[in-house]
Amino acid sequence: MIKKKYNVPVEATLEVIGGKWKCIILCHLTHGKKRTSELKRLLPEITQKMLTQQLRELEDASIIERIVYNQVPPKVEYQLTDYGQSLKSILDALSAWGENHIVRVFGDKHDVLEENIFNK
Repeated sequence: MIKKKYNVPVEATLEVIGGKWKCIILCHLTHGKKRTSELKRLLPEITQKMLTQQLRELEDASIIERIVYNQVPPKVEYQLTDYGQSLKSILDALSAWGENHIVRVFGDKHDVLEENIFNK
């Protein structure tokens, strides 16, 4: 195993969940299992290729698990692992900070937030 050095622990966190899409995917998975098509619908601006890549990276990091059902047509769902569940407080804190930031910059959050389960 290659030894790695980090300047601060947050680097290790960002190595796993950093980037534009991973935290958003994880936020959706905190509300339960999702099929790839559901995630794609929830993230309309992500390409299928990028979604697949991000899901694979999160799976490789043991943050999510891929559940394959033996049926026709094939059915695949993704869910957080127990290890992935440990990120919930981080995701909640990021969401709360983002909401406060939106209110500070834009005023009424409902003017800029899409309507979904997170933004009630």
